[in-house]
Amino acid sequence: MTDNIAGSSASDIPLTADGYVGDPAVRAEWDNRYADRQQLWSGRPNGALVAEVAGLEPGRVLDVGCGEGADAIWLARASWDVTALEVSGVALERAAGHARDAGTTVRWVHAGLAEAALPPASFDLVSAQYPALLRTPDAAAERALLDAVAPGGVLLLVHHAGMHTQQPDNGGFDPADYIWPSMVAALLDDDWTVEVDEQRPRVAPDGGAGAHHTDDVVLRARRLR
Repeated sequence: MTDNIAGSSASDIPLTADGYVGDPAVRAEWDNRYADRQQLWSGRPNGALVAEVAGLEPGRVLDVGCGEGADAIWLARASWDVTALEVSGVALERAAGHARDAGTTVRWVHAGLAEAALPPASFDLVSAQYPALLRTPDAAAERALLDAVAPGGVLLLVHHAGMHTQQPDNGGFDPADYIWPSMVAALLDDDWTVEVDEQRPRVAPDGGAGAHHTDDVVLRARRLR
């Protein structure tokens, strides 16, 4: 996109000249998925996000894998200072357009999570709703999620229940290649307290990809220091 950090007055998140930092193959894969449809997701915020954020004081939030921007826009309308990260430029173009239509301000970051060089310990909320984060031997993405949370802040990670036990399919999806909430929970130490770690029925927006999933795994952890 041409406006990579819309509404930002700071340059603390470095980007390459073309506005993308990350694996070009991952970018191409997701650009192709979004380009196949005029709209991939429902356009409404995820139910688990709405439920878990209800009691939080608005502050700085990082929306990981923001897609077409529904969660980011909802958070901005709720007075959060939103930074939204996404690998697909196609998705970000749509998200930025939706934000302009809604009259909201969001910082759009075109990058992979592990490569984005986000300011450490800077976000009061890090939200990752059904993220497609690839595993690496050094647990880079898991640690990037944790490192982004400020002391006193919350990590909210939500995923589809049961997906981690599925067998590889003919389309190339192998659950072993991806990060699941239990892997992030395993890295939490005494600097964290787990507030929610459960499977629950999914409050799903109507329509959009993934609407057939019925249950969520919700991990909500607060960083103590």
